[in-house]
Amino acid sequence: MKNIRTDLAIEAKEIYQKENNGQYPGVEVEEQEEGDIKVTTVRIVDEIGERAMGKPIGNYVTIDIPQVTHYDSDIMDEVSEVLAKALIPMIKLDKSMTALVVGLGNSNITPDALGPKVISRLMVTRHLKELVPDSIDEDIRPVCALTPGVLGTTGIETGEIIRAVVDKIKPNIIICIDALASRKMERVNRTVQIGDTGISPGSGVGNKRMEISKRTLGIPVIAIGVPTVVDAATMANDTIDLAIDEMIKQAKSGGEFYNMLKSIDKNEKQRMIEEILNPYVGSLMVTPKEVDLVIDSLSKVIANGINIALQPALGLEDINRYIN
Repeated sequence: MKNIRTDLAIEAKEIYQKENNGQYPGVEVEEQEEGDIKVTTVRIVDEIGERAMGKPIGNYVTIDIPQVTHYDSDIMDEVSEVLAKALIPMIKLDKSMTALVVGLGNSNITPDALGPKVISRLMVTRHLKELVPDSIDEDIRPVCALTPGVLGTTGIETGEIIRAVVDKIKPNIIICIDALASRKMERVNRTVQIGDTGISPGSGVGNKRMEISKRTLGIPVIAIGVPTVVDAATMANDTIDLAIDEMIKQAKSGGEFYNMLKSIDKNEKQRMIEEILNPYVGSLMVTPKEVDLVIDSLSKVIANGINIALQPALGLEDINRYIN
């Protein structure tokens, strides 16, 4: 799994909030709900916020999706609409501009196949605009797509492939889709994360590759990701945290056992767990057993969200007719 990365601005926000009593110098945070769907927007506006959050200046959106999403087509459509609503302000294209959508990841490994699966459901129109312009609505934007594979199977850096394509077709914006490695069990397959500062493939599992961003490619890069795996140490740490929290609830407040539990340093505990597990399991990644169904559902949700955002002249019904 070479292209899984970690990019969880919402987690950085939560940590920073605890350490600074809810204050966010250089950071703006907005939370809202769209029915059962929670949307958190973190805007890093200056260098102070950049240093505090450990993320570049830009916009980061996290969409918390209901657990039943993977089994309910109506909720899937709702999440797609919310995703499109978050994407539209970042895209800023007119109908003559070209968008390149890139599906990062390894299609042979299910939890890493999100990007390629999204591309298979994308409304691709650039060739139609060029070859049969009279047969396609003039309001439809030109969209092209790419699944560059991973370094281990192509022998070529993903970023190099994308840069070569960008140099040839000269798109106005890139949208990258990738699987993520989560720092929280509860977020695996439960959040869609969007950022407008680019992406570093593989960084979540220690395989950092060439950065894909405006700095390296010269055009805006929007990243969309879903945490599909969690490492074994994180899973063990979260489980122990749940046990400690439950014991604190049952212990007598102010007692010796209670005080001992409250004094546990969670960061130290995480490091200790990593040191203990590493000789036995290394960088073991874990994913839910129903990952096939989840990746299939999420790829539809993300593809439709991108389709709606890139083709504002069409409704979801029209897009589905076009795709199917």
